[in-house]
Amino acid sequence: MSRKKEREQPKRDGRSLPSAGKGKIGPVYWICLGLAVAVAIAGVYFAFYRPGLKSAETESPSARQPGTAKAGKNGFQPLLGRWIRPDGGYILSVRSVSPEGRVDVGYFNPRPIHVSRADASVQGNTVKLFVELQAAGYPGSTYELIYDRGNDALVGIYFQAAIQQRFEVVFVRTD
Repeated sequence: MSRKKEREQPKRDGRSLPSAGKGKIGPVYWICLGLAVAVAIAGVYFAFYRPGLKSAETESPSARQPGTAKAGKNGFQPLLGRWIRPDGGYILSVRSVSPEGRVDVGYFNPRPIHVSRADASVQGNTVKLFVELQAAGYPGSTYELIYDRGNDALVGIYFQAAIQQRFEVVFVRTD
């Protein structure tokens, strides 16, 4: 047999398969593909489910006041519960909020990530949640979220401090 024949892989459908080393897909390809898929999913989500796009005139009364999120004495009641980011499975678990706005919150990806600071505030009809993370891979990363009553969701900006980039995010209630 010639040397060329020795290097060729078995034939399938009459064509030679590439020899080892050719046509390998490297990790950069998979990372880029993963990012492209994540961006596409986020784009579809924001295109079809973006909060605030519905007119108040076209919404039903039940859509404007979901039964799962009624404001309490201090206005922070809607924040309580377990929230998930559909684009990555990240979880915020808001256990309690003091009348002063101190928040007892857990953050999971899927394991717990240390929350160094969490505060809530009410400005007019707007309920806000600020969460700062301090852990490997998350040094100083923050969430600045607003409670969207119409969609019973937390929407806002995630600042990824390690890469100095901001991302629009949405958390939806899981309980």
